[in-house]
This record gives sequence, C-alpha cells and structure tokens, in this order.
Amino acid sequence: MPAIVGGSAETAVRVGQLTRVYGTGPQAVTALAGIDVEFHRGTFTAVMGPSGSGKSTLLQTAAGLDRPTSGQVWIGDQELSRLSETKLTKLRRSRIGFVFQAFNLIGALTVEENIHLPLRLSGARPDPDWLGQVIDRVGLTDRLHHRPAELSGGQQQRVAIARALAMRPEVIFCDEPTGALDTQTAAEVLALLRSVVDQTRQTVIMVTHDPVAASYADRVMVLADGRIVQDMPQPGAERIAEHLALLGRRQLVAQGS
Repeated sequence: MPAIVGGSAETAVRVGQLTRVYGTGPQAVTALAGIDVEFHRGTFTAVMGPSGSGKSTLLQTAAGLDRPTSGQVWIGDQELSRLSETKLTKLRRSRIGFVFQAFNLIGALTVEENIHLPLRLSGARPDPDWLGQVIDRVGLTDRLHHRPAELSGGQQQRVAIARALAMRPEVIFCDEPTGALDTQTAAEVLALLRSVVDQTRQTVIMVTHDPVAASYADRVMVLADGRIVQDMPQPGAERIAEHLALLGRRQLVAQGS
C-alpha cells in the first residue's frame, strides 16, 4: 500500500487502512478491519456502535495508546508508527488529552496538583493565564485544594477534563466520559466539551453509547464489526437512536441467517 501523507492543515487526526487483530490463528479477533477516516480541527465527533464493534479500539489506536496491527495513524503531520515508545509517550503528553469513564485521578494529590500533573511529567513550564482559564471554565476554582475523594463524580470528571486541557492538546480523546454520571451532571460535562471545540478550536473524539451524548457532537460515526457503517452530520438524539436500533435489527437478522 502506498504511504499515506498527512492530511490537510485542517486535519487533526487521520487513520489509513487501520487494522487491529487480537490473537492468532482460529482464535484471532479482528477489532478493526481497514478503517480510513479523518477528523478535522475544531470539530466534535461521536463514535458509536454495539459492544465489540471496535469503537474503543479505534480510539486507543488513534490516540497512540495501542499499536495497530497494520495501517497508519497521523496526529497532525506526525505518523505514529515511526515513533519509538519514548517519542510516542512525549507526543501523547504534549499533543493529546485523555478523558475516560474512570476518572483516573491520583487520590493523594489535590485538584490543583492533578490538573498540573501532565505539565510536571513533561517538564513543561505552566502558563498561569491558560491554567486559570481552564480552571475557571470547569468551575473548580473553589475546589483546588480538595482531594478527589472529597468531590462528587461530576466534579472529578471536570478535574479529568481540566487535566486533559492543561497542555493545550490538539486532540482530546474521550471514552464514555459521562457513563458514570447522572443526567444533569452528564449534560454539564458534555456542554464543557462542546465549549472546548467552539471556543478554542480543539478537536474532541468521543466514544459513547448514549444518543443524547452524541447529540452534542457535530458528527456521528457508527462502527460495526470493525468497520464504519455510517458517518453523518449529527442528526439529533432521536434519529441517532433510530439508526442504532436499525443497525441492531440488521445484526440480529444476519446472525439468524
């Protein structure tokens, strides 16, 4: 296959002929089956699909957390397969942010220390103005000296988002970021992610099973069996739910045939 060139200046993430196979022989499982897709700067994409469709694997390989079996991943103009583990770690720290369902905060650190952690690990000099904007945006100014155990689930997720934003990453990858939150808190977290896209032109790629969460995105991508089966402008929560239900019925028919 010819080498893929990095996309246009507006491309934040690009994957080409991306495959990920777990195991070997008859027991091998194909999680990604040759995916080609671009994510542009300043956009919010929701990645959806049934369990086992490959959506989390796509997120992990695109973010450089997992090596693909074959294919290429670009973050901006940097192709990841050419990087050593050390260089890949440095790229993730400086250009990528992560938000997961499990908040992954350090319990012994305060809110402020958790937010500053990526800067400490990378040896970067803090930008007080930017960090002040981030902390104000997530609404945690009066919680900086608390520890995670003293916060609600929604507050802990806001800390995780602020930590992801601390390095001004080009892309923020989110894996079910509202899965453990109540409806009202989830709406607040999603509005915060939406504002990151609208106000600072960062790119958000979010795996979710929730049509309401997906309705905050500009674009909805649906995976099944390791392939993209739908890629559409965000059509609203009801239409998203209808698309997913139709996909589920088709899979049941295919399994029964």
